[in-house]
Amino acid sequence: MITTGQFLSFVINYGLTRVSIPNSLANNTNSNNFIFIHLDFLRVKLCVQVPGTWRWMLGIAVDKSKLAKMMADMCVSIKAGSSDYLEKHPERRRSFSQNFYIVGVTFAADIGGLLFGYDTGVISGALLYIKDDFEVVKNSSFLQELIVAMALVGAIFGAALGGYINDSLGRKAATIVADICFTVGSLLIAIAPNPTLIIVGRFFVGLGVGFASVTAPMYIAEVSPSEIRGGLVSVNCLMITTGQFLSFVINYGLTRVPGTWRWMLGIAGTPAVIQLVLMVFLPESPRWLYLKNRKEEATNVLSKIYPSPRLEDEIYILEAHMEQEQKDKLKEIRVAFICGAGLQAFQQLTGISVIMYYSPTIIQLAGFKLNESALFLSLIVSAINAGGTIIGIYLIDIVGRKKLTLSSLTGVVGSLILLSASCYVRGHGNPSFVYGWLAVAGLALYIILFAPGMGPVPWAVNTEIYPEEFRGICGGMSATINWVGCVIMSISFLSFVDAIGLGESFMILLVVACVAIVFVIFCVPETKGLTFEEVSNIWKEKAYGKNKNIESIVEQAST
Repeated sequence: MITTGQFLSFVINYGLTRVSIPNSLANNTNSNNFIFIHLDFLRVKLCVQVPGTWRWMLGIAVDKSKLAKMMADMCVSIKAGSSDYLEKHPERRRSFSQNFYIVGVTFAADIGGLLFGYDTGVISGALLYIKDDFEVVKNSSFLQELIVAMALVGAIFGAALGGYINDSLGRKAATIVADICFTVGSLLIAIAPNPTLIIVGRFFVGLGVGFASVTAPMYIAEVSPSEIRGGLVSVNCLMITTGQFLSFVINYGLTRVPGTWRWMLGIAGTPAVIQLVLMVFLPESPRWLYLKNRKEEATNVLSKIYPSPRLEDEIYILEAHMEQEQKDKLKEIRVAFICGAGLQAFQQLTGISVIMYYSPTIIQLAGFKLNESALFLSLIVSAINAGGTIIGIYLIDIVGRKKLTLSSLTGVVGSLILLSASCYVRGHGNPSFVYGWLAVAGLALYIILFAPGMGPVPWAVNTEIYPEEFRGICGGMSATINWVGCVIMSISFLSFVDAIGLGESFMILLVVACVAIVFVIFCVPETKGLTFEEVSNIWKEKAYGKNKNIESIVEQAST
């Protein structure tokens, strides 16, 4: 064994003359760091010339406890994209204007968000004219709720299936399936001779919405640098609100066109076909490619997002993170899922679907009886929604997810107080138009305060908090809860209004919003500017407690 050891020493001496590390580490003069870096990079085979090879030849015999400490020290020094990393290397920070490739990919993926918004918003105006064409719909609140809710039922199935397809077949395949569903559903509605076919078409549209709601934000998050990830994911929310705004514009513009509702609902097939063509040119998510061991393709995509030397660091940390995620993470996933699913549930249960789907009806109940007047005021509400989302894009990576959400919910509570009080007074015998205008003001205030925080944050957080191999399925389950909440709200709202009154119905939403504030305070961590790896450490601490083996990267870097 002695002679074997001598023989191995010569083999290692010769082998280490060709070992290499990334350029970003080549100037590191800490001999301890060299030991860990090179041992790790022997595994991942990234090749750059190494200085100080003699340190390797002697360092391999270092005491195991010392080596463990060196490894712990090193695991925090090169976390690409982390707050500590970008403070040390501010020149490597990426911005929206520095990479038109990311902007182009985001725009193409966000067509799914546009379709999502349009198809969920257009029904509020189209329903007014469907009732004019079909007497059976006009005389049945249940049929009206079913036409609205069937798209949401489809979205539940789409979100659940979308999570599976995202994990197994990739983000591109899921987007293509969504576009096909959008196109088929829009055509069925446009030619529908009866309410039954409208309901079937709405189900197919809903499938597309469900797929898009899971896939678009996840795909954008996985191609985005951590320092602008929140803003780019929020652009998807802007496209959703833009789609809703366009639906109201088109609804208002088509009020005097024959076959009004057919045009309103059928036109959604056009953007779906455009995105289907663009998908041919879009890359697959680099993280999904890496997970499927298609590392060369992943590297090619990453090279278009990051310049050297950050590219090498991103590849290194992605490799290390993939190996770490092979461990059992059931408890961590459970804690993360409570956070993500809770945010999605409260996004719906605080009333956004009610406001967006039924805003023309709410405005009519507040005293504005004409269809055209109701649609015009709904158009203004939708425009405010888009404006509020733009504010959210700016603030989400500056203020942070948690503070933005708490501010948003606090404003929602205030607006619901105004909305419920004005509707209550008008509904109990006071016909004054002052209260009608106060109700419209309450709607507008609700939207402008909801949109920057509770609009984008649940979607952004759900793209950040799950492990790589479960991100699709967990994101799909969380989105499914969102759509279940949406169905509950949309299918029951008019019935609640009939039973207890409009003002009283908004009071229920007010109570739910207060509960949501408590949930965010205690269950939602701040993920602003953190890498996926740093977010993973948050759940380790929440699941197992903080100890010397589970310590956040930022805290380690500060020691």
